[in-house]
Amino acid sequence: VKAAKEHSIPQDLNKVLENKVMETVLGLSHVKLSVVERTCSGDADSEGIVSKSVSSHSDLIPGVYEGGLKIWECTFDLMDYLSEAEIEFTNKTVLDLGCGAGLLGIVALQGEAARVHFQDYNSTVIDEITLPNVVANCSSEGRRMGREKDRKASKPPSKRPRKAEGSADVLSRCRFFSGDWSQVSQLLSNSNKPCLKYDIILTSETIYNPDYYSALHDTLAQLLDRNGHVYLASKVHYFGVGGGVYLFEKFIEDKNVFKTSLVKTIDQGLQRCIMEIAFKNSC
Repeated sequence: VKAAKEHSIPQDLNKVLENKVMETVLGLSHVKLSVVERTCSGDADSEGIVSKSVSSHSDLIPGVYEGGLKIWECTFDLMDYLSEAEIEFTNKTVLDLGCGAGLLGIVALQGEAARVHFQDYNSTVIDEITLPNVVANCSSEGRRMGREKDRKASKPPSKRPRKAEGSADVLSRCRFFSGDWSQVSQLLSNSNKPCLKYDIILTSETIYNPDYYSALHDTLAQLLDRNGHVYLASKVHYFGVGGGVYLFEKFIEDKNVFKTSLVKTIDQGLQRCIMEIAFKNSC
């Protein structure tokens, strides 16, 4: 079980973006992951997940590296759904669970959420990918990049350092955590403040392994507000690992705590779904 840790936000936000190469997708800036794989080592990757992932040619090493160095396709499915369904984030408290690049939480921030917390299994992912992405999309420079539709057609980027002006206010609404779900849940519950409950929990491609269902279910049960909603994006079936939408749906049904609804199905390529989860006795 990987211990939970809260990551502090550096005072000098420009250092967060130092030496980062950014790309854009769906109007959001994000760290170019192939560059992170080539350059991240030593203290920046104390877990050694980059070298382990590259050397094993694997996007997933259970209990060591849980996929945060890659943006998985269901993330984009959920981003589309949040827009189509006009999910309201204003003044809500939101958790991006298994956040990876943090794009779902960034969408919530842009939707004027009151607080957005980001969690990933690996601390390297939080420090080298999630936090830089949040800073880039909160800064004037990051927003400028997001407006450029085609980076290849634009003139070469200037050599001046990327500035992170205008980020502090938005970042004051953010917290960043790494570690096992159960440990992060315990960390939040054991703080001096009352146990935080989230109005909305966003999570994508986190039900690939049935071994994790109990921890995920318990975390949702502990951290979701009684009238809150979980929006979960997943492939219908994960070949080789065994998890998927219908298996998790059955797991939830057997626990008899939540009600579920499949609110969208995507049929291109491997079939994928968006599941909405809420407490059985919620409004």
